[in-house]
Amino acid sequence: MKLFFLSRFMLIVVPGTLCVLVGCTTPHGALHPTSASSQISHDTPDTINVINRISWGVNVSVSRQVDSIGLDRYLDLQLHPPVEKLPASIQAQIAAMTISQRPLNLLTQDLEQRRKDADAIVVDDDKKVAQQAYQQELNRLAREAATRSLLRALYSPNQLQEQMTWFWMNHFNVHQGKHNLRLMMGDYEEHAIRPYALGKFRDILKATVHHPAMLRYLDNEQNAVNHINENYARELLELHTLGVNGGYSQTDVQELARILTGVGVNLGTATPNIRKDLQSQYLRQGLFEFNPNRHDYGNKKFLDKTVHGSGLAELDEALDRLSRHPSTAHFISRKLATYFVSDAPPDTLIEQMSNIFLQTDGNISSVLSTMFASPEFTHSLAHKFKDPLHYVVSSVRLAYDDKPILNAGPILNWLNRMGEPLYGKQTPDGYPMLQSAWASPGQMNTRFEIAKAIGSGSAGLFKPDGPVAQEQAAFPQLSNALFYQSLQKTLSPATRQVLDQANSPQEWNTFLLASPEMMNR
Repeated sequence: MKLFFLSRFMLIVVPGTLCVLVGCTTPHGALHPTSASSQISHDTPDTINVINRISWGVNVSVSRQVDSIGLDRYLDLQLHPPVEKLPASIQAQIAAMTISQRPLNLLTQDLEQRRKDADAIVVDDDKKVAQQAYQQELNRLAREAATRSLLRALYSPNQLQEQMTWFWMNHFNVHQGKHNLRLMMGDYEEHAIRPYALGKFRDILKATVHHPAMLRYLDNEQNAVNHINENYARELLELHTLGVNGGYSQTDVQELARILTGVGVNLGTATPNIRKDLQSQYLRQGLFEFNPNRHDYGNKKFLDKTVHGSGLAELDEALDRLSRHPSTAHFISRKLATYFVSDAPPDTLIEQMSNIFLQTDGNISSVLSTMFASPEFTHSLAHKFKDPLHYVVSSVRLAYDDKPILNAGPILNWLNRMGEPLYGKQTPDGYPMLQSAWASPGQMNTRFEIAKAIGSGSAGLFKPDGPVAQEQAAFPQLSNALFYQSLQKTLSPATRQVLDQANSPQEWNTFLLASPEMMNR
């Protein structure tokens, strides 16, 4: 057992369990609930725990909604969400972003020209300044994408859709640090992932295959007849569909790479010179390009079936086979169950989910519905350890409800500190969703510091960017009716005792946000 003495209490990290806060102060009376939220649901612990699992974290607004319409109706709305309606101020923040105003092809053309102009400068100092300005603009666009993603996680009423957007962004991982991918991340999330997050797996698979961010990240733009690059084909089989033990061979990797020849990216405005007999095969959509000059038109043997050389249609045939393969159903079901249920989900649950996947042609909402209705899901509630993103977002949601933050910078910094920055995983396997990856003593120490920053109202979330910007007062009122009527029922006696020992509202908030219960969902 490791002890960390932090401020006026101990954070105890017990191997194999969660952190526990033990107060070192003298007992003090519990804080009293405020009267501002008197109409909060008297939810059962199970209801609160279900909300915590399928959303980014319970707050006053969601609790009221569930109290009004019932948990079953809430679940149905999350599985089949209406058109997103963000709070007006959040929508205004998103609408003001460059990535919301300019399509990816125009952004790319502008930045490519800026890069070329910088490289052409003769004077070294001037070249360095211009190149730094280019890199800074890429960083700014990536920060916009990450901020937009966080704002939706915090404030979108379609919480399950946002959870699944993050799940698929991690599953179809793209690292923003390669090439110019920082400018593409917002478009990748917005157009290749979010619209399909609860739909058919075949649709999201196709959307990622056709997005320039994925094609550049895994080098398929370099894949051409007689110059085969297998990088994307291998990850498409191992990480995106069948899984490492999914029954494919090295020959399948090679044949899929041949199928993918000519599938690439065109960052410019010019159309390549295409052989006359192949001109009808050429396709360009945005930055995506299929160049038949670069395609291997020979027949392929993929997953024991012949794929006749026909151009881009070969890729559709391959995606059909992959998306409807039993190994894909099993692999995706296991990954969903690991994300939503347990680090080691039972095989019986995975088989049930896999069967629904195959019966519904990969309908993700149906697979999730089957999982949510299972006894395994119910028994797992409040026992799934939060990765850093879930911890931070759930803490901010609980602390501030629908009050719009003005600066996502502190959240982005916290995620960097904890090793889970958005779009920051270099390898294509994505971040692990296992407790062992995120429950180290160093992680627990950082989480406590974050809890203290949020709990004291000094996190900087309400200080707009700018040298003279003044931070707006925003002290979180966590000791409210939601806590006393609902959340308190989910806490252990030890946690309640620690809360009773708090000497100030700030300390009480910190204790709650750093409690073992806040580490789980």
